[in-house]
Amino acid sequence: MKKQVSVIIPNFNGRDYLKDCLASLNQQHFRDFEVILVDNASTDDSLSLAKELCPAIKEILLSENFGFCRAVNEGIKASRAPFVLLLNNDTVVDPDFVGTLYEAIKGKEKVFSCASQMRKMTDPSRMDDGGDFYCALGWAFARGKDKPYEKYTKPGAIFFSCAGAAIYRREVFEKIGYFDEIHFAYLEDLDVGYRARIFGYENRYEPKAIVYHMGSGTTGSRYNEFKVRYSARNNLYVVYKNMPVFQLLLNLPFLLAGGIIKYFFFRKREMGGEYFRGLREAFPLMKPEKKVRFRPENFPHYVRIQMELWGNIIRRAMEFR
Repeated sequence: MKKQVSVIIPNFNGRDYLKDCLASLNQQHFRDFEVILVDNASTDDSLSLAKELCPAIKEILLSENFGFCRAVNEGIKASRAPFVLLLNNDTVVDPDFVGTLYEAIKGKEKVFSCASQMRKMTDPSRMDDGGDFYCALGWAFARGKDKPYEKYTKPGAIFFSCAGAAIYRREVFEKIGYFDEIHFAYLEDLDVGYRARIFGYENRYEPKAIVYHMGSGTTGSRYNEFKVRYSARNNLYVVYKNMPVFQLLLNLPFLLAGGIIKYFFFRKREMGGEYFRGLREAFPLMKPEKKVRFRPENFPHYVRIQMELWGNIIRRAMEFR
């Protein structure tokens, strides 16, 4: 019997995290869901542990580590549920998590995704992510990072959902495309959320769906050379891909200013070279066939997006308060 939700967990050597993640899914009050584990050629005993903890789990085994995007795409395509819930393996969810996200998106045809309230596993009183935004400086940011979770209890519109713990309307992927596997990891959720916005869909934040996130469970610290390089590369690629020429020109001064500020930020952390390396690696990816084709009927959506890109500069500044 077809389930309403498919929970898709990408995994790479995640044994240390999977036990608690799957245990929390086993305790869900809402039961109309399946779990699909997509494994990126792990060398630990993740798969046997998953089967032991969740005998009904469906496993998709990839031949090598293709990264987050390929893993979740394989899971989405294997799913038959109308909604897919992407969940990092280094998370623990509340008992009402799946059901709350399902209720938040069910019946809302214009909502593409719905993000959860992500709290820090190491300090549950603090936020990890209260909805993701993007601004004209070319900066993606998680609202509420490290702040008390009580300040982020209102649902509302966001620019995009963090794919580490969010539900998506599966049929929309057929229209706008799946996660872009060029990304490998980082900002792939910005890209797919941005595309959905161009097509007129919304992304929402649902604070009653609570998840505790370890963070950087696979790649290490908050800032590391891999993350800095791939984030810089992917960010420039996202801008090229999703902004038509007129919007690129409109935002060019902001994007240049944002890039310079970021360079000095990472230079202070002795990673300025990796940041520049990532920017250089973005240019070969900028092929015309990769751009989202401009359609006149989507022009009002571009206008709405642009107003948010400018407004989110102020929102980002407010996050420092």
